[in-house]
Amino acid sequence: MSGPDFRLRNIPLLSRVGADRADNLRTDIDAATAGWPDAQLLRVDGRNQVLISGGQVVLGPAAKVGDKPPDNAVFLGRLNDGRHVWAIRAALEGPDDPHTETEVLDLRRAGQIFDDVSAQLVATATALLNWHDNARFSPVDGSPTKPIKGGWSRVNPVNGHEEFPRIDPAVICLVHDGHDRAVLARQTVWPERLFSILAGFVEAGESFETCVVREIAEEIGLTVTDVRYLGSQPWPFPRSLMIGFHAVGDPEQEFSFNDGEIAEAAWFTRAEIREALATGDWSSDSPSRLLLPGSISIAREIIESWAALD
Repeated sequence: MSGPDFRLRNIPLLSRVGADRADNLRTDIDAATAGWPDAQLLRVDGRNQVLISGGQVVLGPAAKVGDKPPDNAVFLGRLNDGRHVWAIRAALEGPDDPHTETEVLDLRRAGQIFDDVSAQLVATATALLNWHDNARFSPVDGSPTKPIKGGWSRVNPVNGHEEFPRIDPAVICLVHDGHDRAVLARQTVWPERLFSILAGFVEAGESFETCVVREIAEEIGLTVTDVRYLGSQPWPFPRSLMIGFHAVGDPEQEFSFNDGEIAEAAWFTRAEIREALATGDWSSDSPSRLLLPGSISIAREIIESWAALD
């Protein structure tokens, strides 16, 4: 049995590119800090929330916090007008114009309303700041570390050992029968009617494709074949990278929930999934028996792309 070789119809929301990451300035820190007086600053609070106005993240003048980047600042890149952008973990501050309407939002709840530049800046800042929050001591000898290279690494001043931002890769896969049915599942911690596709973290010494096969067997007991790559998306909650796939399973094979993470799973037709997509997402008050992830997740894009097939 072979499956349809479909592609994602759209770039996942958190994979959008809007600003120049200017990675060359991370090693030329003098050049990076030279732009500080005119730079913009993104504030991310302790709950990974930011201020948004009209779909754009609210940035303020960096110089307001000092004449040079504070130790906890991370360099995010350059805007289209050439100004540098940095981020810090700090309480949110409104724009200078008191008439500007703002909202306190985060990527998980409202990433779909962010413009491309805002989505990239907030995703990058969230991932980096989350890493710094948990990387203050060396894994080698426990010595305090300090940030360098514009916040893109930390160094142990005792032995010079350098650590880089940690990313936890996870696969996420739509299992289908090669025709018009796909598997959706509900985790034990999710409310009734909330379903999605299957995901799991990559283990040491494991390829993405091998992980797909193992995770699906562990979670719902199906043996899948024809594993094919679709796309990827950063998921900085706190520091994951989601790698999307689709694979073929046999509807005649019985489900078995082997690792205790899945409460229920079922095969749904393309028509049923299209109907569920039309009712909204997990935040909807629809009485539909099937509620699907919101548009911020690559899961939604994978499901929508499969459902759109003829």
